[in-house]
Amino acid sequence: MSGQNETTEEWERRVAAAWADIDAYGDDRAEEFRERVGELADELPEGSAVAPFERACAYDSTGHSDRAVPLYEEALAKGLSGYRRRRTAVQLASSLRNTGRLEEAIELLTPELEAEHDELDDAVRATLALCLVDAGRGREAVSLAVGALARHLPRYQRSMANYARLLVEPE
Repeated sequence: MSGQNETTEEWERRVAAAWADIDAYGDDRAEEFRERVGELADELPEGSAVAPFERACAYDSTGHSDRAVPLYEEALAKGLSGYRRRRTAVQLASSLRNTGRLEEAIELLTPELEAEHDELDDAVRATLALCLVDAGRGREAVSLAVGALARHLPRYQRSMANYARLLVEPE
């Protein structure tokens, strides 16, 4: 299943409402939140790629990166596509980082630097920068972070983009 056309607008509204309420659950009711998301995921067709994605997000957002990783991987294996696929790349890489699997996280996110650009570009760069720092590749991490930040500055965009590039260019 492709991950496309397996949800309805009504289901998407209900899952968005669940996520809008996450802070109301707090740490003491995290399991209740995961159950709410799980019940919504259970409504999706068998073989759904979106169902394990939503479950992974619920585990990830309640402090269980270790339980999120296999669910993200399942979603990708089932053909998750579009915006949720790119979100999965960012979120899975973050979870891999949290579980000490840095090289896998870096390998997952690096191609996303060249992917079709969208509102997740800075999340890709920020997450990859964190992975690179943890892997002892600080100059690359700072280059990514400064390069991402440069686009948002009211002035000095060109200078900052050049400084970012010079951090990783061979001398």
